[in-house]
Amino acid sequence: METRILNGRAVADAIKRELEEEIGDLRSKGLSPGLSVILVGENPASAIYVKNKTRSSEQLGIRSETIELPVTVSTEELLSRVGELNRNDEVDGILVQLPLPDHIDQDRVLQAVHPAKDVDGFHPVNVGKLSLGRPALAPCTPMGILELLKRERIPLSGAEAVVVGRSNIVGKPTAMLLLREHCTVTICHSRTRDLAAVCRRADLLVAAVGRPALIGTNHLKQGAVVIDVGINRVTDRDLAEEYFGADSPRLETFDRKGYCLVGDVHPRAASGVASAVTPVPGGVGPLTIAHLMKNTVTACRMRRASSPRTRRARRPVA
Repeated sequence: METRILNGRAVADAIKRELEEEIGDLRSKGLSPGLSVILVGENPASAIYVKNKTRSSEQLGIRSETIELPVTVSTEELLSRVGELNRNDEVDGILVQLPLPDHIDQDRVLQAVHPAKDVDGFHPVNVGKLSLGRPALAPCTPMGILELLKRERIPLSGAEAVVVGRSNIVGKPTAMLLLREHCTVTICHSRTRDLAAVCRRADLLVAAVGRPALIGTNHLKQGAVVIDVGINRVTDRDLAEEYFGADSPRLETFDRKGYCLVGDVHPRAASGVASAVTPVPGGVGPLTIAHLMKNTVTACRMRRASSPRTRRARRPVA
């Protein structure tokens, strides 16, 4: 069987082109979407993610700012900054980059973001709306996965879907979105018995557990569609060679950078078995950022409606 590669970058680019038109429409009404990102500390991975988000905002004409706070910031100080952004009517989306330092109460911070500005879709109000099937700002990665499946014309209604991973950020909301599309959904986790057997039932397998190359050929049903959400850094060259093969060009990347990226699915597991698979990198990652942009534009339209006058009338409170 020939395994099709699902190009997340191409779909993300299509989403951004559509957003350019929508942003132009908003500007014609005197509105300009604005995104504020809070970055705490100096986590290198977080800094890269924030830089990519800011770059995408600038490319689309979305006003963006990054608020950099020291790793020593307290929960109360962080809550105060979130409150300021809640009250600022020019800010449509607020994103608190995770993870936060251990001394910060992450739940309190995420719940402090006004639901109308919660472009990550983490606030309990938005989570509740998602579970009820009501319009809401939903988490970006799950929405990106769904958009990819739809644009690639992957049949969903009636399909058996298995989601490996039960996080609040990816696993659970992905399962909710697939239920809404009439899939039969199973969520797997660290205590699932005979994980491979459960995964082999899947017409659609979503791997989002954060363990490199966990999913092997014995986890896959012939013809399954595989969505690999994992982005794991491999710094052991022998392990990289085991994953990709001794002749893989990916080893050149490893030798140049000192690491390479691997998903939660073994890089050679899906070939010839799955009908379609997302690559790592270039699969789900670009879609996450595209949907952050989309959520920011949606938040602007929902909050500020069709005119500056309405915008002032709908100012949220902290």
